Amino acid sequence: MAASSPPIHLNHSSHNNYLLFTSLPPFINPPLRRHHNHDDDRRRRLSFPKLSGEFVTRVTTVPMEYVSSSGGFDFEKEIARLRSLRSRLLEERSVEGKRRVINSDSRVRRLFGGGIGRVLEEEVRLDGYDLYLIKCLVAAGQEHVIMSGIEELVEREAEFETVRGSMKTALYALVGLIEGQSVGRKSGGGCLKAERVVALRKLLKTLREVEEFYDCLGGIIGYQINVLELLASATYGKNAKRSRNMNGSMNCQFLEIHSPEGLELSQNTEYGSEAALWGIEGLPDLGEIYPLGGAADRLGLVDSNTGECLPAAMLPFCGRTLLEGLIRDLQAREFLYFKLYGKQTITPVAIMTSGAKNNHQLMSSLCEKHQWFGRGQSNFQIFEQPLVPAISAYDGEWLVSEPLIPVCKPGGHGVIWKLAHDKGIFQWFRSLGRKGATVRQVSNVVAATDLTLLALAGIGLRHGKKLGFASCARNLRATEGINVLIEKKELDGRWTYGLSCIEYTEFDKYGISDGSQSSSSLQEEFPANTNILYVDLQSAEEVGSSNGQKCLPGLVLNITKPVVYSDHFGITHSVPGGRLECTMQNIADNFCNTYLSRQDKGVKDTLDTFIVYNERRRVTSSAKKKRRCDKSLHQTPDGALLDITRNAYDLLSYCNIQMPKVGSNDNYTESGPPFLVLLHPALGPLWEITRQKFSGGSISKDSELQIEVSEFLWRDVQLDGSMLILARDVMGSTMINDMGESILQYGRRCARCHLQNVIVKNKGINWESRQNSYWKHDLERHEVLKVILHGNAEFEAIDVTIEGSHVLEVPDGYKLLITSGKAGLSTHLHAIEDSKMDSGSWSWKYRIEGAHVKLELVQ
Repeated sequence: MAASSPPIHLNHSSHNNYLLFTSLPPFINPPLRRHHNHDDDRRRRLSFPKLSGEFVTRVTTVPMEYVSSSGGFDFEKEIARLRSLRSRLLEERSVEGKRRVINSDSRVRRLFGGGIGRVLEEEVRLDGYDLYLIKCLVAAGQEHVIMSGIEELVEREAEFETVRGSMKTALYALVGLIEGQSVGRKSGGGCLKAERVVALRKLLKTLREVEEFYDCLGGIIGYQINVLELLASATYGKNAKRSRNMNGSMNCQFLEIHSPEGLELSQNTEYGSEAALWGIEGLPDLGEIYPLGGAADRLGLVDSNTGECLPAAMLPFCGRTLLEGLIRDLQAREFLYFKLYGKQTITPVAIMTSGAKNNHQLMSSLCEKHQWFGRGQSNFQIFEQPLVPAISAYDGEWLVSEPLIPVCKPGGHGVIWKLAHDKGIFQWFRSLGRKGATVRQVSNVVAATDLTLLALAGIGLRHGKKLGFASCARNLRATEGINVLIEKKELDGRWTYGLSCIEYTEFDKYGISDGSQSSSSLQEEFPANTNILYVDLQSAEEVGSSNGQKCLPGLVLNITKPVVYSDHFGITHSVPGGRLECTMQNIADNFCNTYLSRQDKGVKDTLDTFIVYNERRRVTSSAKKKRRCDKSLHQTPDGALLDITRNAYDLLSYCNIQMPKVGSNDNYTESGPPFLVLLHPALGPLWEITRQKFSGGSISKDSELQIEVSEFLWRDVQLDGSMLILARDVMGSTMINDMGESILQYGRRCARCHLQNVIVKNKGINWESRQNSYWKHDLERHEVLKVILHGNAEFEAIDVTIEGSHVLEVPDGYKLLITSGKAGLSTHLHAIEDSKMDSGSWSWKYRIEGAHVKLELVQ
């Protein structure tokens, strides 16, 4: 296949089903054990598996799945045992049959011998399914999770055997804590027992979620099999992160990866504009999907009042949470649809949350607090992804943070497709007439800039594509994956093509790892994976509803970073490990196209997948990690704000507005941004629309401009200081519908602002203040011009100079006009005519001319 950049060839010999590596890394060393006192030893038992023997570094070239080290954990033997167990469980259709199979497992027989199972069932009245889950946990080799909750009770049972290892004694203690009654104890320890009962219930909830959600893998047993298979591959293979999807793709004669070709929005502006209009026209056919379930540990976000850890969606960025920012972007597109077609449309939003950091409850509460953003609760679906056990990188043993409580984390955003099927999200979209959806992550604050998201959705809808990517140039050495075009010759001689993603931790496998000059040059050939997607809902549902591993795309075990958690003593642990994850973008691997012969470059037009490109800062800039002392701005809130500032310069300098240029990242770290410009997305969101509302004038260095109005006109305004134009009814006002929901009515009673030949001069921001947080828009100001528009209020300033600090509030139903008077400012406040209360005294009329949107000022 011809390509603009040299492809990377992955040829396979007949002697090895894996890539040929020149060397293999040393095995992961087990955690060091240092015994000081009994308490320290007890605490470590909650974190580290009990191991025997040492790993011996080996190098192999034989085509084996796994190699066991002498005296170490035998992956092959354990995987074979669990595979056999899973096969027998899958053969049974009834619960009773599955219970017979699990009871026959050697680990279960050993632990549950002597009538303990009968006691749990008959005396504790633990139902059959809960007992089955506990036995699955034991059969998966994780009996230490149960033992961690009862060993303290065992030690204190004076009339029982004193041997700590007695399984029978341990399980009778378990009976006592389940019943909430002491076994052989007359008094004391009531609080401890109550905590254990709660812990046991939480454990059963976790087990139930793993068993039911990962039914496609074989439940708890299948989950552990996949963990061990990937861990063995990582331990004895080349990578510290191993994926199922790419392993499977190598069952072929050979495979090549190319840099994918796609529409360059910044270059092919005519087609890009037309595609964006397709996206607006198709808005009634679209839904919106937000995967918000990630733990966002790198952000380190904490509630300043409670000390509670918070998810990324709660980050207060530019004066509002990140989730509010997503909704604003969406409403700006809906407002544009209204202005073009005169019709109201509300896009249904599906939000995937998780239990991490109280994510699910916080997202629900935030939506309720904002009255569902004037969209109605019926236009939201909030569904929670299950948390999955974190495992030790040494042998796959589940980590335990406190008695009976395994360390759990979200299972990656790739669970969204299966979960959406399980929770009826696809059916909900279908009932609302939606065909496709745009997908974006909450931490990316620039994804909706200008054409990007609209053009992506427009092409997907117009051409009936199954999946689309929005991409850009990749930052070298960034912790982000790449988009690739895969070309594969199958064993039967057919050719397969499709877009896919490669995670940055898998670059070694393709010869494109960070480090050397040659590998770095290869990286530059491939675009960044940004996780901005268009997806055909029916195609996604077919994947999410499929049997087997297909419904969990991009299954990976990431052990490149330690698992950090706190135990019940408050001690923080950092343990080599990971969790089973999957990646939502690798749903693309299910949408490849097959041909009888090899294809040329034109194959991109026939694929079910596609890609569009734009300048990086108009596609991705993430606020996903806390800025550290190394001053790096990459993927930090500061870096995201700097990209927004650069976008503002590109947008407004085109309008003949004189502005200081934005310097380097180093300039920002030393002295902050050269100015702050925050514009409501409804001013566009397409830049060609915004640019028709601004013309002439200047914004001086160290100035601040915030515009929270959609019906806005700027003509020859000179700003030297701070000016804030704020309104609540930016795009319209709310009305109560038949269901009693408060719904935003676009275009009805909007606030308005008209500035012409105006000079604004004040002292503005105190740039010397150490309290300033620019990315939060939490600033100390010396002086400011603040205009607050209530309801449909209007503000107009013409041929006037406004100096010093002023706060001007305009009441609902009134218009404030400011001009020059003999003694300074002349103000005129008068009521808006009744006939113009809804439409305003002036407005912008939008119309489509060819591939563009033109505006006309209507008085």
